[in-house]
Amino acid sequence: MPVKKKRKLPDADDHERKCKITSFTRPQIRGARPVSGDKLFSNKKCLAWFHAYAGPDKVVGPEAMERFCEDIGVEPENIIMLVLAWHLGASSMGFFTKEEWLRGMTLLQCDCTERLQNKLDYLRSELNDSAVFKNVYRYAFDFARDKDQRSLDMDTAKSMLSLILATTWPLFPVFSQFLEQSKYKGMNKDQWYNVLEFSRTIDTDLSNYDEDGAWPVLLDEFVEWKKCWSAS
Repeated sequence: MPVKKKRKLPDADDHERKCKITSFTRPQIRGARPVSGDKLFSNKKCLAWFHAYAGPDKVVGPEAMERFCEDIGVEPENIIMLVLAWHLGASSMGFFTKEEWLRGMTLLQCDCTERLQNKLDYLRSELNDSAVFKNVYRYAFDFARDKDQRSLDMDTAKSMLSLILATTWPLFPVFSQFLEQSKYKGMNKDQWYNVLEFSRTIDTDLSNYDEDGAWPVLLDEFVEWKKCWSAS
C-alpha cells in the first residue's frame, strides 16, 4: 500500500464507529485450504499475534505495520497488502484495529506469520477474478481517502491507481501523464469507479468511446487530450 503521512493514532472504538466502509462487497474466502498437518485455528494465538504488533495502542499503526510487512516478507506498497486489508475490512490505510484483525484473520484462518505467508499466493491469485478485482478496486477509494474528505487527493489517487491498474491497463501510463498535467486536485467516487469501467471497456485506440455516453467530464477530457497528444 502506498505510504501515507502518519496520522494521529485513532482510538480503536472510535475508529470502528466513525470509519465504516459501505461501498464494497465483503470478501468471501474460497479455496483457502489449511496446510496439511497444521493445528486448528486458534483465536487466542491470533489475538497474541495482533498484540505483538499493536502493543498498548490497541491498533497496528504505521510503524508496527512496517514491522508486520517485513515479517511476512511483503513490501508495504505491494498490492497484496491492499487485498489483505480488504479481507480484514480495514477502514483506514496504515491501521488495523483488533476487531478488523480478528475478523479477517479468522476468515483467512491465519493465526501466525507462517500461516499468512502460506496464503500470500492465494491473496494475489484472487485478483484474477474480475468480480474480486472490482471489489478491491472500489474498496480502495474509501480505504485510502482521508475520512474528513469526500474525495481522494490526487497524489493518493495516482498512487493507488498505479498500484491497482499499472500492470493491467495498457493506457495507464498515458492516463497518468494526463492526470499530471490536469487541473484536477482530487478524484471523487464517481470518477474513481468510472476509471475502472473505462479501463475495462474502452479500446486502447479509443475508437469505441462514446462522447455522448454517461462518462465523467474527467474522462471526456482525457480522451480529447489523448487524441491531441497522439496527433502532435
